[in-house]
Amino acid sequence: MKYYLIVGEASGDLHASNLMKALRHEDPKAEFRFFGGDLMTAVGGTRVKHYRELAYMGFIPVLIHLPVIFANMRLCKEDIVNWQPDVVILVDYPGFNLNIAKFLKAHTHIPAFYYISPKIWAWKTYRIKNIKRDVAELFSILPFEVEFYRSYGYPVHYVGNPCVDAVANFRRSYVETREEFICSNGLDPHKPIIALLAGSRKQEIKDNLPDMIRAASGFTDYQMVLAGAPGIDPFYYDDFIRDTPVKVVYRQTYPLLANAHAAMVTSGTATLETALFRVPQVVCYHTPIGKVISFLRRHIIKVKYISLVNLIAGREVVRELVADTMTVDNMKHELALLLDKDERQKMLSEYDRIIQMLGEPGASEKAARLMLDRLESNTR
Repeated sequence: MKYYLIVGEASGDLHASNLMKALRHEDPKAEFRFFGGDLMTAVGGTRVKHYRELAYMGFIPVLIHLPVIFANMRLCKEDIVNWQPDVVILVDYPGFNLNIAKFLKAHTHIPAFYYISPKIWAWKTYRIKNIKRDVAELFSILPFEVEFYRSYGYPVHYVGNPCVDAVANFRRSYVETREEFICSNGLDPHKPIIALLAGSRKQEIKDNLPDMIRAASGFTDYQMVLAGAPGIDPFYYDDFIRDTPVKVVYRQTYPLLANAHAAMVTSGTATLETALFRVPQVVCYHTPIGKVISFLRRHIIKVKYISLVNLIAGREVVRELVADTMTVDNMKHELALLLDKDERQKMLSEYDRIIQMLGEPGASEKAARLMLDRLESNTR
């Protein structure tokens, strides 16, 4: 069968690439065409656009790049129609992908499958109408989403979480010792590591990294190591880490987490990955309009938490310093707690409960089997 996939960021590239591998295992004749990244390209098929050409974050950047965004949407729609895939698989990235799903439903007979649901349970719940109308099948990776969608009369498939797969696959193949990791990256063998995961987009890095460094700098018995994000030019980090003791490692986020003692993490998939590595963390998410965001969280946004760890747990497992609560003093205080044995153990025990809730590895394989089953059922 012919599969057209659309992703808009690095995490989507990772999860879509694993899904493609699983689809190829289930369907050896699978053909792929996609808007995606380097990991998807490595699996095979034809890349139409790199996700770096799609990803704009924040009101002003989106406004400035509207002509480019609309041009990419037109290209995507035309390309799908010309290629005539058996299915279009949308991966997160709702602003773009829900528009594509609407087009497919209105103008083609090509079904839209959604893998990694849009987070409409946080806000914009009105989008459930569009999803019910335009999306043929939805494959969820978060346990609590099943009940949310069913409450609106829309059944979804929980397939497990691909982060569990990714971390399990890494652990099986990772043979580097701590001493080798330290040596190969020029780190101090005598100091435990505080990992800094400051986001995958330039705006996130600009907003979060400076305060992360200021907060962690006070812990001189530890060393700060920054995870360089895929798709970010290494030179971009220079202005932030110049004249600081921060070391940067590139394409080594999982090895970094495997060797970290604690972490400061910008909200996103990284919070869950950090928990799966059982690294105590504080979530830090700055925004230039902190008071406005705090108001929205209290009165408009539908969920109590922003981190996947807390959302899955249903309670506060990791401290979230967001908007106007993300101050250097607060970050220092929370980081100090992570270094306390009792507080660390409490968090690690909660991590174990979350890992059990997520289930066994195999999300990509389960999703691939379900997708192929649905497609074959529709052609009988």
